[in-house]
Parts: sequence; C-alpha cells; structure tokens
Amino acid sequence: MNTFSSIITEAEAEAIKQLEHILNQENSQLKLVAANGEEMTIPDSVCCVLRQVVQAMASGKNVSIVTHNPELTTQQAADLLNVSRPYLIKLLEQGELPYIMVGTHRRVKFEDLIKYKQQRDTKRRQLLDELIAESQELGFYQ
Repeated sequence: MNTFSSIITEAEAEAIKQLEHILNQENSQLKLVAANGEEMTIPDSVCCVLRQVVQAMASGKNVSIVTHNPELTTQQAADLLNVSRPYLIKLLEQGELPYIMVGTHRRVKFEDLIKYKQQRDTKRRQLLDELIAESQELGFYQ
C-alpha cells in the first residue's frame, strides 16, 4: 500500500480554483500537453479522480491518495479501519468480515473491507440519529 499526501500553499490556491472551474465544465474533453507539445486525451476515470482531488483541495482539505492491493494484510486492513490488529482478527474470527487464507496468513479483500466500513459507518449514523432524537424527546436539546 502506497500513500501520497499533499498540502496546498496559499500561492497554489488560486490555480487550484481555476483548475476546479475547468474540471467542472460539462462535456469538456481534457488533454494533457507535454513540454514538447505532445498531446494526450485524459481518460474519464482519471478526470473523475482528478476532479475529486481538486474539489477537496479547493475547499481547503488535505488530500491523501492511497493505492491498494486487491488483498490486504491484517495490519493494512486494521489501519484502514482505524482499529487495532487484534480487534480486526476478532472481527474476522467472528465472521463479521470475510477473509481468505494465503498459506498461514489471513488476507482481507479490499472490496470486502470497504463494504464492511460503509455498513459500519451507516449503522453508526443511524444509532447517532436515534440517540439525538431520544435526547430531543427528553428535552436535552432545546
């Protein structure tokens, strides 16, 4: 897993705003022009990622791009979920998250991990909404 991070400076902020405007134009076919004049059309998949990165940077957010192997070690999976490795192993053993064995090592498919994370986050939001609703009913929020 490789991670690349970028924090923008004030000098770059204006250029990023201009780039955001260009990327948000409908039906704009973007091209990359090299210093030697060679041109290449940027594929839609790359434009989509670029658009998301530029929008985040334009709104002042720090951006990290993480590349993933299709299968992650238990430590990599734990890091992405922001949990300890022993806790992740417990999730695997309880059947909360599917895994495969590669020799004597457990591997978690990236797509399974993302699916689990989204379900976990949705469940957390629902529980928080219920807690807020109950607190409002009891008069803790005015």
